[in-house]
Amino acid sequence: MTTADDYLAEGSLVLGGGAALLLQLAHPAVGHAVAGYSRFARDPMRRLRHTLGYVYAIGLGTPEVARRAAEAVDRAHAGIPGATDPELQLWVAATLHGVGMQVHAALFGPLPDAVADEVYAVSGRFGTSLQVPEGMWPATRAGFAAYWERMLPTLAVGADAREMAAAILRPARGTVPWWVRAALPLGRLMTAALLPDAIRDAYGFPRRPRRERAALVLVRGLARTTPRRIRRLPSRLLLPSSAEGSASGLKPPE
Repeated sequence: MTTADDYLAEGSLVLGGGAALLLQLAHPAVGHAVAGYSRFARDPMRRLRHTLGYVYAIGLGTPEVARRAAEAVDRAHAGIPGATDPELQLWVAATLHGVGMQVHAALFGPLPDAVADEVYAVSGRFGTSLQVPEGMWPATRAGFAAYWERMLPTLAVGADAREMAAAILRPARGTVPWWVRAALPLGRLMTAALLPDAIRDAYGFPRRPRRERAALVLVRGLARTTPRRIRRLPSRLLLPSSAEGSASGLKPPE
């Protein structure tokens, strides 16, 4: 049976990264901050490594590894307007959890309630390890669902968000490896399928239900036939084994 650690180390959840980022950017304050201060358009793979490193450190690392990861993020956020705003950090953490659960359900089926509760409690630490007070993360999964529904109508996809989305989904030549570029058409279909209708329309995604269903069938088959040890490889590569293990690549997301 899948455990919370299995879920948190599941590499296929990275397929939701594009949708999570686009939901974050759809928050006007987040989109403005990323457009003004992030370098991910120039080096998207660096952003991906750093974000995954933080998620694995918080979700799977020792308390010391998690503490050092949070401190690294705080240093990266220093001086960036809004970067330490608890409300914005709460939304970013919420997208990581919400989209991750959506991807897992699509590929492997929903988690058992007990495991989902454990994953939910750990996911709260993506925000509370930074500036989100413990009481801001909804106490239950039902509370989270209500928060999510309240947030969606407040999102507004502006010019900054659309510009950053283009950089994510169609990165400049030379900024990603060949194998990433080869997978981008499939990634764009998955990203569109994971977004709420109003958000995907605001980003200008065409409606291609048959292609999206075919993409999901393909990705589901690949995920289920790939050995778990391979799917867990990103977490093994990016998670330091100790506080001194930061040479493995853990750095703050930008």
